[in-house]
Amino acid sequence: MNRTTEVATTPVGDAVPTAADQPNATWRDVSLPAAERADALVAAMTLEEKLAQLVGVWVGADPSGAGVAPHQHDMTSEPVVWADVISSGLGQLTRPFGTRPVDPVAGARSLAASQREVAEANRFGIPALVHEECLTGFAAWQATAYPSPPAWGASFHPELVAEMSGLIGRSMRAAGVHQGLAPVLDVTRDYRWGRTEETIGEDPYLVGTVATAYVRGLEQAGIVATLKHFAGYSASRAGRNLAPVAIGPREFADVILPPFEMAVRDGGVRSVMQSYTEIDGVPSAADAGLLTTLLRDTWGFDGTVVADYFAVKFLQTLHGVAEDEAHAAGLALAAGVDVELPTVRCYGNPLRDAVERDDVDEALVDRALRRVLRQKVELGLLDPDWTPLPAGVDELRLDSPEARDVTLRLARESLVLLANDGVLPLRPDVRLAVVGPLADDPMAMLGCYSFPAHIGVHHPDSGLGLDIPTVLSSLRDAVGGDIAHAKGCEVAAEPDADDIAAAVAAARDADVCVVAVGDLAGLFGRGTSGEGCDATDLNLPGAQADLVRAVQATGTPVVLLLVTGRPYAIGDLADGSAAVVQAFFPGQLGGRAIADVLTGAVSPSGRLPLGIPGDPSGQPGTYLSAPLGRRTEVSNVDPTHAFPFGHGLGYDTFTWSPVRVTPGDRPWATDGDVELELDVRNPGTRAGADVVQLYLHDPVAQVTRPVVRLIGYARVELAGGASARVTFRVPSDATSFTGLGGRRVVEPGAVQLRVSRSSADVHEAVDLDLVGPLREVDHTRRWLTAVSVIHEEVERA
Repeated sequence: MNRTTEVATTPVGDAVPTAADQPNATWRDVSLPAAERADALVAAMTLEEKLAQLVGVWVGADPSGAGVAPHQHDMTSEPVVWADVISSGLGQLTRPFGTRPVDPVAGARSLAASQREVAEANRFGIPALVHEECLTGFAAWQATAYPSPPAWGASFHPELVAEMSGLIGRSMRAAGVHQGLAPVLDVTRDYRWGRTEETIGEDPYLVGTVATAYVRGLEQAGIVATLKHFAGYSASRAGRNLAPVAIGPREFADVILPPFEMAVRDGGVRSVMQSYTEIDGVPSAADAGLLTTLLRDTWGFDGTVVADYFAVKFLQTLHGVAEDEAHAAGLALAAGVDVELPTVRCYGNPLRDAVERDDVDEALVDRALRRVLRQKVELGLLDPDWTPLPAGVDELRLDSPEARDVTLRLARESLVLLANDGVLPLRPDVRLAVVGPLADDPMAMLGCYSFPAHIGVHHPDSGLGLDIPTVLSSLRDAVGGDIAHAKGCEVAAEPDADDIAAAVAAARDADVCVVAVGDLAGLFGRGTSGEGCDATDLNLPGAQADLVRAVQATGTPVVLLLVTGRPYAIGDLADGSAAVVQAFFPGQLGGRAIADVLTGAVSPSGRLPLGIPGDPSGQPGTYLSAPLGRRTEVSNVDPTHAFPFGHGLGYDTFTWSPVRVTPGDRPWATDGDVELELDVRNPGTRAGADVVQLYLHDPVAQVTRPVVRLIGYARVELAGGASARVTFRVPSDATSFTGLGGRRVVEPGAVQLRVSRSSADVHEAVDLDLVGPLREVDHTRRWLTAVSVIHEEVERA
């Protein structure tokens, strides 16, 4: 192995210069390209200094503002001495805000003090890059808790998601954070997976467009977005967390990869996190074909690849492909993992020893180092005027009025009305009962990566840090008067006859009973949804279904309110309810949003990003299935969804015109576009929104294809009596798939475009012929259907 360290111009011993001695060093020259500045540093560094830039240290901010202290995680065996670990520099600081509750101002001051120490401790004056979780908002105490990713998908509103992530990014920058570990681009494949609540949905086009919008918002705010989890994590066997993935290369290419392709190409993303999983026996952290050949050489990604927490060590302890930490470090570095997170294990002394033995080529260290340093340069961390303390830190507030406005709007738009016999919206004079374990619990609104659920539960004395109104308190504010309430049961405990009887009594005396059931998010078995909280079937947890049936038996009309992280098979529960509303962890103002929808202050407009299964023990497959995945006569198991992907109702049914097609004679070149147009009208008096969905049906192809798949959508917001013209311009590349030869192709032949209200509710099917030669396409294909919505006022009849 070749091992060189260019340090000839760098004095050693007592003559080693400090950062103050080098104000005119090449790496400080802001007029030079970032790559040139990074190269100058690489050439000047010792091996010890190089490796220090490739690791993180998990720390917690001091509530006094004095600095950070190393966090001793369960998987960290030996204590970390702060002075020792920063002596040669430091790549990243892991979650100083997301480790324990700390006042935001004190946290920012603690971080700044520690950054000053880091910069002063190494001879180049390089501070650490700071990362935090930010999936449902900056994961810090008192920071806004936004709706969960399935709620983003349910809104079908990427622009609003970008507005949300921009606010998240600005709050992180104001606190001194540089990198956010979000969004999650895993496409849901099995609803039993506990991390379903972190996914945007079960369709790659929806996931890709919404996640790319999130990336743009975060990156434009100056935060390095990190795509998770690359790739295939959500396709684990039996929906178990961190289980092997059974997936073929075609499904991998056509379902799993497209959202990542889209975010890399269109989102300007600067970081990718590898997945814990293994595919066909190769762990992602050791997969050079995935992390280098595909991601970098083919797609052109030039940012950093960071390890999911402890993933490098897992090559030894969980996957069994490395014999020790040095071997694990060599495998991960060669594959393309640039930074070991959350703390130094394999990329420290074990990797140093492997390089010195010539077991690992130092050129691989330099390759990763250049990427890390270039990113620090781009973030301004090596500029002469860099300062560790953000401007205006004493005014730092992480839950602003603007943020609360966005979280409320997104929560409202994410609520899905599944069924309604007319009981909703509630009458102003209704006698209301609100029962169920989630009716008066603020934690019911939050996903597992929100700070209160992720960290706050370990510090109950600190409180939530936020005002989170419950469904019950919000309905009391909206409806007024006395609302009967009984919990009925716990989320995941054995039933108590007296508790259920109290709920039944409350329902019996009411005109309408809202029954709030579903999930409480947690981690590793501490909840019914979340990381490590996988399900064996899709029944509602605990005795909640028994509670619903008992209340329904009173004869009082029931509004079944589901507040969940995954879809549950509600079958007969939906049949016995007057209305059904689905909420996917709608965030800190989710209770108010639910009250707004139930009372009619807002018309529901969400659409399902995840289908609702019909049977809890049937195949938990998504709508993206080939014909044999649908109901057949040769199996007694019916996988048909009770409510399909894309389904959702409003309080007014929008009218749609017939579809107009250009060109009119309907040939469609295999290298051309086709245009579909229709008029959408809101016939009611209240404002509302509809979602026009465009699906592709390919009746005959060289390989089996999903019966339908989403290729475009338009969210259309209209005042009462108003209308809009919606136009879809579809590139032929949108029909592409991975063919028999393993290459993505646009295949000539008959296709059908379905303008639909859901994946199962077709407004009009347009038959077209793709004409021309078979074309091969790649990641540069035109995957986006261009959408135009032009509003036109229409006089009311």
